[in-house]
Amino acid sequence: METNNIVDYPVDQLHSAMEGRKLRSRRLRKARKQVELEKEAMRWKIPFSLITIILWFYLVSPVGFELLRPLIYLSYKVKVNVTTDGAVVAEEYGKGPLDIPFVAFYALVLFFAREYISQEIFRPLAICLGITSRSKVHKFNEQAWVVLFTGIAGPLGVYVMYHSPTWYFSTAGMYAAYPHKTHLAVTKFYYLFLAAFWAQQALVMILGLETRRRDFRELVIHHVVTLSLIGLSYRFHFTMMGVLIYVTHDVSDFFLAASKTFNYIDSPWQGPYYVLCVVVWVYTRHYINLHILYSILTEFRTIGPYVLDWEQEQYKCVISNVITFVLLAMLQLLNIYWSKCLLRVGYRFAFLGVAKDDREEEDEDRSEPEDIKPDDKELADNESDSKEE
Repeated sequence: METNNIVDYPVDQLHSAMEGRKLRSRRLRKARKQVELEKEAMRWKIPFSLITIILWFYLVSPVGFELLRPLIYLSYKVKVNVTTDGAVVAEEYGKGPLDIPFVAFYALVLFFAREYISQEIFRPLAICLGITSRSKVHKFNEQAWVVLFTGIAGPLGVYVMYHSPTWYFSTAGMYAAYPHKTHLAVTKFYYLFLAAFWAQQALVMILGLETRRRDFRELVIHHVVTLSLIGLSYRFHFTMMGVLIYVTHDVSDFFLAASKTFNYIDSPWQGPYYVLCVVVWVYTRHYINLHILYSILTEFRTIGPYVLDWEQEQYKCVISNVITFVLLAMLQLLNIYWSKCLLRVGYRFAFLGVAKDDREEEDEDRSEPEDIKPDDKELADNESDSKEE
């Protein structure tokens, strides 16, 4: 009896030590995850604090009211007389250096919105929808943000296009009444707000917040070309052309991002929706954009003035013709590359039963933690936990 007590005691002690070790390990993992979540939260808390300070200073200080107004509201309001008796029937806005802080402020707003919505809304939604891979949750958040933004920007762009000479991709309207020095408030806001979005996207890429894929180099080139087109078209009054490019990309991006989210949640609609995505993509990114490219080789010279005049701000000339064509042609080449990736995904899904983005790294999913518990908002990893224990 005494011998048994001597033998049992070390076993019980060893069992308690192991339980204590497991408990400490769990606490350490929990603390580590909490630190990680706090770091992620700082990505929206910092811009939120800056936005709050700016708005507070604008509202309470007379100096701030005048100084910060260009960040929040459109600048260079002008009145346009379009009747013989001088009656004002439209109020438009011109352009100037104060448009730059407007774009910067709304890029900050969009950065905050992206991080806050992704962490506080899209991440819990992804877990509720049954996504158990940490990497897939992150990718779902990225695509859901694109769906949300383009779901707003796309219809707004169609509205702007409807109230412009370029309705339903009329390329002649891009050059009629050139130069377009002033715009309706909704047109100017749309153009600058989209510029802020792409500036925000460039910042996200620079900070490395998005999943890095095989097409990272092409994505960098795309951002450089896009920001160049936005800046040059706005400065040199080719905004009507820019509206058409905006619309084609926003509409196609909406369907592409939505198709990816269906794939991440294993929706039964991913097959039919993929077909719709391809149709919209080919029509907007290729048919419409090639039509615009063709007009640059033809209508660009024949409709409206075609001479360089710095005093009259007339920049539609051979120099701008070449620059515009080269930049849009580069954009089209990138779209062709991504179309090839898109069609390859369709081939694998139809014939191999594999629905995977061709741009993703082969070992990407293997290197990421898996098996997120539905009730674990800290994205716990069961497999990693078991190894540590």
